[in-house]
Amino acid sequence: MSDALVVLGSGPIRIGQGIEFDYSCVHCVWALQAMGHRAILINNNPETVSTDFDTADALFFEPVTLSDVLNVVHQTKAKGVVVQFGGQTAINLSEKLSNAGVPILGTSPESIARAEDRDFFEQLLSQLEIPKPPGRAVRSREEAQIVAQEVGFPVLVRPSFVLGGRAMEIVYDAENLDIFYKQAEDANPGQPVLVDKYVMGLEAEVDVISDGETTLVPGIMEHVERAGVHSGDSMAVYPPSSLSRKVQADMVSYACRLARALEIKGLMNIQFVVEDEQVYVIEVNPRASRTVPYLSKVTGIPMVPLATRALMGQQLSDLGYGSGLWCLADQMPSRPAWENPSNKDIGPSRVGIEVSPERYLESSIAQSAIYAVKAPVFSFQKLQRVEPSLGPEMKSTGEVLGIDRTYEAALYKALIASGIGFKPTGYVVLTVNNQDKLKAVGIAQKLKAAGYSLAATTGTHEALMSAGIENTMVHKIQSGTPNLIDLIGRGEVALMINTPDSGHTTTQEAMMIRRACIETGVACVTNIDTAEALTRSLDYFKDPERAQCLPYHEYFQGVS
Repeated sequence: MSDALVVLGSGPIRIGQGIEFDYSCVHCVWALQAMGHRAILINNNPETVSTDFDTADALFFEPVTLSDVLNVVHQTKAKGVVVQFGGQTAINLSEKLSNAGVPILGTSPESIARAEDRDFFEQLLSQLEIPKPPGRAVRSREEAQIVAQEVGFPVLVRPSFVLGGRAMEIVYDAENLDIFYKQAEDANPGQPVLVDKYVMGLEAEVDVISDGETTLVPGIMEHVERAGVHSGDSMAVYPPSSLSRKVQADMVSYACRLARALEIKGLMNIQFVVEDEQVYVIEVNPRASRTVPYLSKVTGIPMVPLATRALMGQQLSDLGYGSGLWCLADQMPSRPAWENPSNKDIGPSRVGIEVSPERYLESSIAQSAIYAVKAPVFSFQKLQRVEPSLGPEMKSTGEVLGIDRTYEAALYKALIASGIGFKPTGYVVLTVNNQDKLKAVGIAQKLKAAGYSLAATTGTHEALMSAGIENTMVHKIQSGTPNLIDLIGRGEVALMINTPDSGHTTTQEAMMIRRACIETGVACVTNIDTAEALTRSLDYFKDPERAQCLPYHEYFQGVS
């Protein structure tokens, strides 16, 4: 074999990073081995495939820390380290390893720093004329207050170089800004904190593969929940269900421009928010993301093996994936290009074509034969005193995938698999904040039409009655009986839709309601967009036999 190379894992699985990075590390190891290298893995999680004795050529069951990695590199005489498949834990070591004289394979530590550092990244977006929400990086509370006054509340406060949206918060007033700025600063001392205008729009993301010049865009994933919910806690659909052609073209364009400017070699994830057809970039991660396994499966593109070969210096054009700034494969090879270099059994000019962002929209990638919905899975039953409502900081511990030929059927499968469904009998209870009441009326109409019995707390009850929707009023905990806790305890709740008030500390009463649902097995939906998605699949909840479960490949039969 040729040179020994080290692949860094993500360490123990925890909220914010887990099995998806294990997937990426394993596929990277296999790709390096296929290229003739000795692949060495550093990871200390016994519950993953990456630490199986026969996955890598050598396994060092050590913490993913600077001193431990340096010891392994020295002992094995490794010629380089791969950091981009082990999540934030691994990539945060890139600069320190480079300073210690260890070669970082793929995207350079300097480019990683430009993407991860809020201040540098803001400057880069400005240089590339790529829109971002108004705001800027700051280094003091006073600066944070000035920016908030300039752009107007609410604002999104984000620290640099953090995992799973840690210390990220939507802030609605000056008093809370001081509190949450301190938390963001403490999350990573010495690094800038970004204070941006909070844009209430649709979120979407892409994972791209680049060799420094050519960029492959496998697909765009649209989030079901609006901005403000961490991407790891959001449901996502591929292909997008509501993004316009212009919006998708802008996303492809921005992704490719960023990949080239940052000289990405390997994988990169980009988060977008869309308001009134305007696309804003909100974050870039120059590494594998939790959506890589999901997108690899539903597009058929071997993303990690391709990214591994790109970070080792191979060109995507030599691997059968075109050349130029914008690139995609119109039809995937029956085998990876490196196993099928002649492309003889693939139609002429169908693989490796160069395209514009608009051309991307005509591709078979953008027009998938199936819908795939990713849904988060939570462990609130096992984590006591955890507030289950969703926000900018990640709380999910896993995810599931629903696949079908229609969006509604794929949604149904994902919701059921993630634990969201109706108990056989009881009320669907709605208790929502004021800004969600209009949407709650539409949701209630669909639920009522589907035959479900409705109950609601005072404010929501009045909103539904004003819209002509019959429902039973139920008291909040301190307002009389029967109250919500009574109904839940007696098994009279089939589903709870409970959205917290924005901009206020969640009340003890609301937490009691959601914890009671968790402890009794009642599905509790805390985001109005998730509730809307659920109502799109009501036909399948009423008649589960409509949703067929077929082997994956059968969904593509008969599709050219």
